[in-house]
Amino acid sequence: MSLRTVIYCGVCSFPPEFCEFTGKLKRCKVWLLENHPEKYQSLYGDAEVEDAAAKLAGSSIGEEREEKLEKDLLKLQSKQENREQRELAKKLSSKVIIKREARTKRKTMVAIAGLEVFEIDMKKLAKTFASKFATGCSVSKNAEKKEEIIIQGDVADEAETYIQKLLEEKGLKEVKVEQMDMKKKKKPTTTTPTPAA
Repeated sequence: MSLRTVIYCGVCSFPPEFCEFTGKLKRCKVWLLENHPEKYQSLYGDAEVEDAAAKLAGSSIGEEREEKLEKDLLKLQSKQENREQRELAKKLSSKVIIKREARTKRKTMVAIAGLEVFEIDMKKLAKTFASKFATGCSVSKNAEKKEEIIIQGDVADEAETYIQKLLEEKGLKEVKVEQMDMKKKKKPTTTTPTPAA
């Protein structure tokens, strides 16, 4: 009783007789020709051996693959660099807006918008503001459906200083931080006519 050694394809891991069913036949043939030329000859004949050998010798498939991979890698790197440059330009052209709004007669609140562009965790920053200024602070959506931080109390100057420091730590010194005072519109008072005596 003699033992048979079974060859398994290095591309599809099937025996070479079944490579045609994997959809990778061309690559399987190249692998088989390089590693087991006698098996290739028995399966695919002499004419194909000569053609494939000529192609391998003339075109050097390995070098072509390397060149293609190198070009693809360079394209990916340039795309990544362009994306990073666009993101940085977007961040630098963005601005943080701090609005001071009167709630009632003497109470004020501060709304900070425009921080989502800088990849800042809004909830974490709101907690920081709440503990730093000892006041109520929350994250909510504004009219434009973007997140903003609402701080109870008149702490716009302190918040601006903190945000500028935070942006400088991220390397974004050129970002504008603007303060705006929003006056609450007074309701028109209606005068009632006095009855004539």
